[in-house]
Amino acid sequence: MALIDTHTHLESFFRNNTLDGALARAREAGVEAMITIGTASDDWGLYRRLASEHRGFVYHTVGLHPCSVGENWADEAAGIEAFFARGTEPLPVALGECGLDRFHLPKDDEAQAERIFAWQRAAFAAQLEIARKLAVPLVVHSRGAFAECVAMIDASGADWSRVVFHCFVEGPAEIRELARRGGRGSFTGVLTYKSAGLVRDAAREQGLERFMVETDAPYLTPMPHRGKPNEPAYVRHTAEFAAEVFGVGLDKLAQISTENARSFFGLR
Repeated sequence: MALIDTHTHLESFFRNNTLDGALARAREAGVEAMITIGTASDDWGLYRRLASEHRGFVYHTVGLHPCSVGENWADEAAGIEAFFARGTEPLPVALGECGLDRFHLPKDDEAQAERIFAWQRAAFAAQLEIARKLAVPLVVHSRGAFAECVAMIDASGADWSRVVFHCFVEGPAEIRELARRGGRGSFTGVLTYKSAGLVRDAAREQGLERFMVETDAPYLTPMPHRGKPNEPAYVRHTAEFAAEVFGVGLDKLAQISTENARSFFGLR
């Protein structure tokens, strides 16, 4: 039984000097690989180094998270493409995470919220163009902006078969919109929450044959550890729960989700 955590953030573990322990516990839990996800220029170099130091176990992406977008977003986005250039190995396995986030916009300053959201849209459009140009997988962050993200991807000409909406928390109707375009969602510990019935329905609607699992650590800790910091080892809890959702054994869930992750991200 081997699992892949397709979306984690190792920076916090590195900064807290807890990375070695987190990686060791992940291996003990049956995690054979993980993808640490870029969110801003200050973590891209670190993640490339970690991927180099832990080849075959840690992979990385490069992208500008919508909550990291500021007035200087264009300067940061201009540095993304260089990370995909040959000679800078290990190369990122995807571009992202990028997208749109209305949830974290200022609640008491409408003008500033509109300004920031305009920056988010521009940054997302720029990254969509890079992903289309380089023909690389795209990891999308969408919070409170699902339809807008879908419309922008449609307009960009990006290859939908290489698009994943990470931490999918919408319902069956939304995942059908992704599926009919060739895209997919991946699922975090939210799947295990009692209140997440629609998320479980969405997972079943997409089907086990396209399922991928992630932690989004250190966030969104699955049951039974909800309320504590998340870590890659806990992907096993989500996988165990997902196996029940799909009515299969853990070994089959792990096999299929791992094959899906390796195929989608081109992991070798």
